[in-house]
Amino acid sequence: MPQSRPEPEPLSPPSQPGPADLWATVDALQAWLDAGRVHDGLEGLLLRVLKLSEEVGEVAQAVIGATGQNPRKGVTHGWDDVQSELCDVIITALVALRTLTPDAPTVFAGHLARVAERSLGCAGDHRPT
Repeated sequence: MPQSRPEPEPLSPPSQPGPADLWATVDALQAWLDAGRVHDGLEGLLLRVLKLSEEVGEVAQAVIGATGQNPRKGVTHGWDDVQSELCDVIITALVALRTLTPDAPTVFAGHLARVAERSLGCAGDHRPT
């Protein structure tokens, strides 16, 4: 008989999470997911990372639906749906990064600065001068 898992504690997110609340919210989401996980260790980590593929597929589905590219279905989504699915990809990636390392905010900030330097020629400051 399968062992039942405990119900995760409800998450009380800020009314409008912003940049200051971002990593606190990511931490809370990770804790909520961890409380309900079925697989631990490397398998659990790999499944959390693979969740990104599912979310990216949902973006593709929303774009196809927003542009009516499936002649059998026609227009099934709007661009708001695409925005929402892109946000799900970002959230899923942040939670996966946080699952991989407790230093996710520093890892992400450092990587973003390197990409900005490489792409924009600046250390994260991409405002016009």
